[in-house]
Amino acid sequence: MLGNFQSSNLRIEMSASQTAIRDSLMRPESLRQWLWPQRLSDGLPLELESGLSFTTWIGPVAIGHHVELASDNCLRMILSQGIDGFHEWMWGEGWVQSRLEGITLLPLNLGQTLSLLRLREFLTTMKTEL
Repeated sequence: MLGNFQSSNLRIEMSASQTAIRDSLMRPESLRQWLWPQRLSDGLPLELESGLSFTTWIGPVAIGHHVELASDNCLRMILSQGIDGFHEWMWGEGWVQSRLEGITLLPLNLGQTLSLLRLREFLTTMKTEL
């Protein structure tokens, strides 16, 4: 794999319940709404589950995801193709943490930061619409 080893671990607070955060991370329908510009493969189940494999794209770069663990407060995926590594999400009441490690040419820390900010904005918008 071409690229550099990169590691990033970010945690942010947000005014959202543990259940709302979980649903936003575990349901492909919600992921599609806030994960832009990443695109998810079609045909995914209603909720991510251990053993599931799918692909996302950032422009022309494909990233394979294999869900290693999917629980009430943790999602861990093994990454391949555009990123060789892993992405782990952990969350609780009012906070979410993302740990990302891998070898890639993509700027992982920048992408991870933007993703967390988009997630927080999505959850804030969802809360005000209720």
